[in-house]
Amino acid sequence: MHDPQAPPDDLEYRNGPGTRVTYRARQRRTDRTAWLGLTLHLPAFLLSFAVVLAVALALRAWLGVPVWLPTALWAASGILAFHRPAEGFLARHLLGLHRPVPTELARLVPVWREVTARAGVDGNRYELWVEDSDNVNGLAAAGHIVAVSRRALRDLPTSRLAAVLAHELGHHSSGHAWSDMLSWWYAIPGRLAWRGLALVRPWLVRTVRGTSVTALSVLVILSCYLAFATLKATYGLPLLLLALPCLTAAVGRRAELRADVHAARLGFGRPLVRTLHERLAEESALPGTARRPRFAARLLSHHPDPRTRLHHLQRYLEGRG
Repeated sequence: MHDPQAPPDDLEYRNGPGTRVTYRARQRRTDRTAWLGLTLHLPAFLLSFAVVLAVALALRAWLGVPVWLPTALWAASGILAFHRPAEGFLARHLLGLHRPVPTELARLVPVWREVTARAGVDGNRYELWVEDSDNVNGLAAAGHIVAVSRRALRDLPTSRLAAVLAHELGHHSSGHAWSDMLSWWYAIPGRLAWRGLALVRPWLVRTVRGTSVTALSVLVILSCYLAFATLKATYGLPLLLLALPCLTAAVGRRAELRADVHAARLGFGRPLVRTLHERLAEESALPGTARRPRFAARLLSHHPDPRTRLHHLQRYLEGRG
């Protein structure tokens, strides 16, 4: 029996029961955006490697553990990020997702089958999840996680829900999901070390305050000299680290646009445009101070604004993509 409150099923299904039609057999390739994202996370990887190496040296001094063993285990640990049980743990406890209940699954599965049939990929290799959010949103993570928000599942017409799923499939097909997961995974030791420094910061502040003015001045001069010598010896390359957050955000925005193109090429461009117009209308209804984020926030955002996404989708609606 049809639920009068359910969103309309306005999607034209092109594959009947028991059939699987390939419409776009160009998927599962890693694009330049994914490789660039990994490259920009290289400093974080090196910092984590230094932390792991320091721990390995300490273990060798205390317990006689070979240095290569902890470093090799850490290097191989990235495989765990794509192990199904580990992904399930990350989905529940890190991303805040839950498995679809039967009613949610009954709506998701036919739409997902249509999207993956058009893409020419095996939809069974992915796992569908639901995010407890009142925003229209989707998520692609690790090697197999595809999620949509509770509001998207509840309110969007079927074609627009398919557009959201096609966008997230684009992140998987282009390698964005696995490259983001590896970047996050291998940066964990560096983040833990940074948090450890934050814990001892009050003690350092108290120590500095108790230091004489002469000793503090010598320390500042020595630090400035070492910083200048390092910049001179490396031709100022460490200054590029200051630009990394902006560059990483720019790559993230590019990945979102690539995922939009993926959805448009599968035939979901117009439903995606309608979803973006609705988001733009919601933002326009906000108070003036909250309507548009500040320049710095836009520069560090990993998601382009709806106007930018609409501009890049226009060519695919006009048949020029």
